[in-house]
Amino acid sequence: MSGELHESGIVHTCQRCGACCRWEGNVCLTDDDITAIAAYLGMDEVTFINELCHLQRNRRGLSLIDAPDGACIMLQPDNTCRIQPVKPQQCKDFPHRWNFPGWEKRCPGFGKKGGCES
Repeated sequence: MSGELHESGIVHTCQRCGACCRWEGNVCLTDDDITAIAAYLGMDEVTFINELCHLQRNRRGLSLIDAPDGACIMLQPDNTCRIQPVKPQQCKDFPHRWNFPGWEKRCPGFGKKGGCES
């Protein structure tokens, strides 16, 4: 996505600031996400699940664990995503297909056109 007006009505261009990755919550994983992320990290799926996942609060699937500060465990100190090429579908869909109250106040890319969103 280029940051132009999306069908959702949201204009957003990712600035790679990591703000959306610092909110506590579930980064829900599909079976395909688990397979792709584990392979990308060079882990077998069972090890990936045991070390980097937890059961969602609603007990309907798995999510990535949070870092001790509540951020996504995959967010690196330089605000890049450790698994960017295979990031979960939920992350790819943010903020156009899902978002949370107040996200736009913390996101420098809200309302901006053009840039590096992916």
